[in-house]
Amino acid sequence: MSQTAESPVFDAAASAGAFAADAGGTADSAAASASAVVATAAADATCSSAPSGQAAPAKVGVIGAMDVEVETLVAAMPDARAVQHAGMTFHEGTFGSTPVVVVQCAVGMVNAALCAQTLVDVFGVTHVVNTGVGGSLDATLDIGDVLVARDAVNHLMDVCNLGYAEGQTPGMDTLAFPCDEVLGAALAAAARAEGAVVHTGRVASGDRFVRDATEKERIARTFGAACCEMEGAAVAQTCYRNSVPCAVVRAISDKADGSDAVDYPVFEARAAALCAAIVARTLREWE
Repeated sequence: MSQTAESPVFDAAASAGAFAADAGGTADSAAASASAVVATAAADATCSSAPSGQAAPAKVGVIGAMDVEVETLVAAMPDARAVQHAGMTFHEGTFGSTPVVVVQCAVGMVNAALCAQTLVDVFGVTHVVNTGVGGSLDATLDIGDVLVARDAVNHLMDVCNLGYAEGQTPGMDTLAFPCDEVLGAALAAAARAEGAVVHTGRVASGDRFVRDATEKERIARTFGAACCEMEGAAVAQTCYRNSVPCAVVRAISDKADGSDAVDYPVFEARAAALCAAIVARTLREWE
């Protein structure tokens, strides 16, 4: 789930990143450009080779946050078939020669966990990628930058009165749920190739829209998190329990303190374009 957004600042590029239009662009033009980039990536996938020493994942589950992002990826899967489970539409097919399941997740931790578990149980995915937008908790993360999560924590979990650390889920052996380094590195490289400024760090998730400086400071201080949002830790925890490698990627939409001007429809289209292109490029490189 996004935070409120000001005018996006993705840099326009003359090559593969051209979908990330400048501030004068429109949501429609950003979405159209994204579709062209992703379609090209899918077409190229059949003739790409895997990076040295990196095995292709058997089946990738992609959990997207935005309509345009999911629609763009699905459009590049000519054999996609829609399957309904738990009120969500899962699009199963191939991207190049890689089996992929793409789904749009509803807002919040329960929806995210349900979505990830369905990908594992019903579709048998071996890797999960969760993309979306989030708020910056770190002054070095600007709007339009991309954060690839090192791990993710539930910033609203609080059972401190029973001796647990703040954020730790009782019964779990870790405070923060790790993301896969190899998958994260591949996504970070893809984001850089698309012209994005990329950071790595901790994602803090919870069923609360962070919008004031006090809450922002609490989360950053307590957990050392760089970004806040509403689903990533639930996906990471579900994957951790299932021993399925996962990655969480967020395009930064705001400063998480209520200070930003709202131009969200345009930002969302550009963030969706960027996320779709990052996933497409990663899948292409895995072929």
